[in-house]
Amino acid sequence: DCVAVAGAYAYVADEGSGVQVIDISVPGSPVVAGSIGTPGWARNVAISGDYAYVADRHSGLQVIDISAPGSPVILGSFDTPGYAQGVAVSGDYAYVADYESGLHVIDISTPGSPVIVGSVDTPGWAHDVAVSGDYAYIADYVSGLQVVNRQCER
Repeated sequence: DCVAVAGAYAYVADEGSGVQVIDISVPGSPVVAGSIGTPGWARNVAISGDYAYVADRHSGLQVIDISAPGSPVILGSFDTPGYAQGVAVSGDYAYVADYESGLHVIDISTPGSPVIVGSVDTPGWAHDVAVSGDYAYIADYVSGLQVVNRQCER
């Protein structure tokens, strides 16, 4: 999603402006609490613990430390071969929908040093991804929904 919420903050993937951190503790009066530029084009963001995982178009996956929401810091990255469009996180893995190069599974157990552990090329252009149970569901543009058993991708 282009917006992810964790606690009193919303994290917005703001394309050329990187990631905006919005304090939503008073829902009727949201306030920008911080921001961080990314090297690419922030298309999508997922939150897990103290980290934001950003699908950053031509710069792949960016891992951002959000433990201090007003001062986010890029901690690590993994440059995927395509255009990172979507991201989902489950446990120690980030799933990146990487447009023409399909789905990439990245081990994020050490957030500062993400490592690819698997991939699958989809027939279309992987635009977004969601993970539930043993499956990754990929919105594959003109090829519709692709379902991948993520246990086979590790």
